[in-house]
Amino acid sequence: MNHARPPVVDLTQVTLAYPSPDGDVPVLNGVDLTIDTGEIVAITGPSGSGKSSLIAIIGGLEPISEGTAHVLGLDLALQNERARTLLRRRDIGIVFQAYHLVPSMTALQNAALPLILAGEDGAEAKATEMLTRVGLGHRLGHRPSALSGGEQQRVAVARAFAARPRLVLADEPTGNLDQQTGAVVIETMFDLARSSGTALILVTHDPALAARCDRTLKIETGRVVP
Repeated sequence: MNHARPPVVDLTQVTLAYPSPDGDVPVLNGVDLTIDTGEIVAITGPSGSGKSSLIAIIGGLEPISEGTAHVLGLDLALQNERARTLLRRRDIGIVFQAYHLVPSMTALQNAALPLILAGEDGAEAKATEMLTRVGLGHRLGHRPSALSGGEQQRVAVARAFAARPRLVLADEPTGNLDQQTGAVVIETMFDLARSSGTALILVTHDPALAARCDRTLKIETGRVVP
């Protein structure tokens, strides 16, 4: 584990609550979390425990209610929406359960999109390289409707890793896939993370998948438990 560099993720007493007519509804309660460069960490716990909310906070998609959230050296509470968006485009890849590909775009265009939005040179070449690495070099011109579920998720994985991010967040990335297809997608993600030194945070219900990670964090009722 690399302690020479600051942690990729450093959360201190993070609380998230949503307002309601009956008062605030707590989602996360005093979460402390540190993740180092290149670590692969599983987050497990029952549905509704706050796993996806934790991912959303780390990705700068959800502002915290209390505490501090430092991601890639930045205090997220001090970044405006534009700064958080740029952070995601350049340094944080995100893989969702439901692919989130643009239907009218080809696999290549989908994978290149974050690079293009970030103004990077050679976006299509980098996306082509990443799609080839995930085994889709022969499907560059296909739109999502012409791809299987596993292929669509591999496009999403290629998109997440194309910008060489320092951190990738994956929220139930195999939830919509059968076991065999899911195993291929996970193997691809692990290979990409290991070869590039990218930290990977994986929300999963699968104990076998969690066991393959460097460590597992369990969340219950909004808290990290031993």
